[in-house]
Amino acid sequence: MKRRAFITLLGGAAAAWPLAAPAQQAEQVRRIGMLIAFTEKDRESKARLAAFRQRLQELGWTEGRNVRIDIRWGAGDAELYHRYATELVALAPDVILANGVAALRPLQPLTRTIPIVFVNAPDPVAAGFVASLARPGGNITGFIASEFSLSSKWLELLKEIVPRLMRVAIIRDPTYSVSLGQFAAIQTVATPLGVELTPIDMRDVAEIERAIMAFAREPNRGLILTTAGSGLRRTLVIALAARYRLPAIYPYRYHVTEGGLISYGPDIVDQYRHAAGYVDRILKGEKPADLPVQAPTKYELIINLKTAKALGLDLPASVLARANEVIE
Repeated sequence: MKRRAFITLLGGAAAAWPLAAPAQQAEQVRRIGMLIAFTEKDRESKARLAAFRQRLQELGWTEGRNVRIDIRWGAGDAELYHRYATELVALAPDVILANGVAALRPLQPLTRTIPIVFVNAPDPVAAGFVASLARPGGNITGFIASEFSLSSKWLELLKEIVPRLMRVAIIRDPTYSVSLGQFAAIQTVATPLGVELTPIDMRDVAEIERAIMAFAREPNRGLILTTAGSGLRRTLVIALAARYRLPAIYPYRYHVTEGGLISYGPDIVDQYRHAAGYVDRILKGEKPADLPVQAPTKYELIINLKTAKALGLDLPASVLARANEVIE
């Protein structure tokens, strides 16, 4: 009887083996690498990561159970980007999420096999990251930032808010092709609007401070902050605009929540939600080469009324009516 009971038990266990194996495989921990532009303590970083993690969880991925996320913080430092790109590739993750061109550029030559999903990277075709938007063709795909033509709307909005505007400083990074493209787009509408442009190069803090102080000596002037370096230098530029009473427009919502006057641009936090969807599809077997690069689907106009009042501006009803959010 004991022998028969043992054989029965063994047979039952053997029958269960094929069922147990897929269950164990389903709980395999997948690995996601992330190279982020800001610092860990930056509020914008936290908002983007929260959106990414929430969407992943909605899609069935739970940290500590079936997915692990390794994050590196570039903090706008080229050396850090290269060091952390090398670290992430060495970890051999199943997919890497890269924020912007600064993170994507050092990753590209390090791997042609690890899938990479980018967010907030303009013109990836011209930069050589993908073959085309519809068919990326390699191991990279993602979500582009706004097109250069959007930049002209910054000046149009600023002129609508301040009709007497005669001269506008464009804060840009001359080493960054996107900044130059945005400046060129702004130039196309400057003459028809009767506005003269003054480029201010974004190199070091002292240089920016000196240039804005000199620029602000004359009346009827304003500022436009382009996207290159806009996150890391935002506190400085917002403070200088307030100090010298310069109406300024910014590319992203977080500039306005932190005291800037007005912003118009894509919702980057929303891009992180969409990026989580692409990461999910890649983890489930799809290839970046088959996932088209997508343009932003959500643009937002944000206004800070407190800042407008501090500058003595009475904002037109036409602008307020178009705003997605008005911060009191």
